[in-house]
Amino acid sequence: MKLPALPSQSFSLDHIALLLQKSLKAKALKPGKQVHAWLLATGADMKILSLNAKLVGMYASCGDLGSARFIFERIQKTNAFAVNWMVLASAFNGYFEEAIGYFSVMRESMKFCNKFTFSALLKACVGLMDLNKGKEVHAIVKMIGLESEVGNPLIDMYGECGHLCYARKVFDRMVERDIVSWTSMICGYCNVGKMDIAFDLFQRMKLEGLNPNDFTWNALVSGYARVGDISGAVALFDRMVGEGLVPDLITWNAIISGFAQGQQPVEAFKWFRDTLMSGIKPDQVTITGLLPACGLTGSIQKGREIHGYIYRMTLYENVFVASALIDMYSKCGSVKDAENVFEKMPIKNSASWNALIGCYGKHGMIDSAIMLFERMQEEGIQASSLTLTSVLSACSHSGSVEKGLKIFRSMKKSCGIEEHYACIIDMLCRAGRMEEAYELIKEMPFEVTESIACAFFHGCNIHGRKDLAKLMGEKILKMELRKPGGFVTLSNIFAADGEWEEVENLRKIMKEKKIQKVLGFSWLEKKDDLAGPKVEEESNGKRGDTY
Repeated sequence: MKLPALPSQSFSLDHIALLLQKSLKAKALKPGKQVHAWLLATGADMKILSLNAKLVGMYASCGDLGSARFIFERIQKTNAFAVNWMVLASAFNGYFEEAIGYFSVMRESMKFCNKFTFSALLKACVGLMDLNKGKEVHAIVKMIGLESEVGNPLIDMYGECGHLCYARKVFDRMVERDIVSWTSMICGYCNVGKMDIAFDLFQRMKLEGLNPNDFTWNALVSGYARVGDISGAVALFDRMVGEGLVPDLITWNAIISGFAQGQQPVEAFKWFRDTLMSGIKPDQVTITGLLPACGLTGSIQKGREIHGYIYRMTLYENVFVASALIDMYSKCGSVKDAENVFEKMPIKNSASWNALIGCYGKHGMIDSAIMLFERMQEEGIQASSLTLTSVLSACSHSGSVEKGLKIFRSMKKSCGIEEHYACIIDMLCRAGRMEEAYELIKEMPFEVTESIACAFFHGCNIHGRKDLAKLMGEKILKMELRKPGGFVTLSNIFAADGEWEEVENLRKIMKEKKIQKVLGFSWLEKKDDLAGPKVEEESNGKRGDTY
């Protein structure tokens, strides 16, 4: 976009306002700055035609949030246009709490809010994983009659926050559903492993005359891979090809990361090789999806091979790839390699710091973890909830109970979330402080999660607190827990006490909820590849052999 030269003092402010609007729409920062400079040089009254608000919108649209914020804070009387843009820009640049804060400014001017405002707000709620705030936004949306226009972001928000029942209610109420509506709902079910329902929606979508797009196919393929259904993932991939769709890099990335997340590293490496052989060049998304497979197997040899590939493909400067490398080396037991990657990074984000802090924690290097946390704060990097989770996890693994409690108490009011409570409860249980753990669980502002239940029952089992386990057991039997860990440990506690009726009751509940204990296995590293014991029940009661 080109602007005319602006030397004249007699330029019409109407024309200037139009130029700002054009810069905003075209996301043209340089011409927008030229207009701003002209306004400053001529001493124009920026309250006229809401020029200051238009400047906020222009900078926000162009992604220069710092300049937008600078001007916004100097507007004596803000209008809805400026606030709306600050909400949008803050949410889409990851400043979720700021987005919510700006929205609270314009609560009295709801008539100026539109579907874009609420879409951005719901994105902020997802970023904060704040279901209650999302429900508040939903209530306002219903109140002003915009639910039909914001249906897709609502489905996405509820799905990402793990409450598919609410997402499904919004979906079922929609008069018109587009591809995005169906795909969002399918993604939600895929994310929690409910592949039967996801596939049923996929079929219904086609019956209603809508052709699935790449995102729909990729969500299903990745979903089947994540739950370990190799045949389902492969069958869907083949069906996709059979219907004339050519799998692109996004599809390959989906299935590779799906198998890695589904703890199927051999399949993840196989599909990575197939990607290379198909002539498709992997990118940073492929690598960040594949590296966790190395961590699953503990194969530092495989990890170094991937690291070499990253170097050859000049992907090592990507902050997400480097962070994934740190995490991989941590899981493979090489702290030194993790440190080397971290120190050589030209740009570090909070994920990079979190990865190394977590690495120190896993290896019992609590002092190094705390020192790195302090260094992070000194360098002006804002600690995220994940950073605090990493620090608390480090305290838990090293047995530094008092340090962990001090950190937890200092940030409990500002950002105490489920993961933080889980770390502290795990830490207290490891230290045998079961009554403190139980009291903290009772104080939690949310229901008991899978990880908290598992940690608590494990602590009760080790430290002989069957009384507390039984009290907690009454709670979790009424909840929708889906993983077997807590149930199995509680069952063992009942069995050790000879309460076989309770054991049978637990087994019945697990069967009704289709909760199965996953059998354990180990990985063996051969000279050129990986092998793992394939552990499965046989009709004669024997286990499978190594493959």
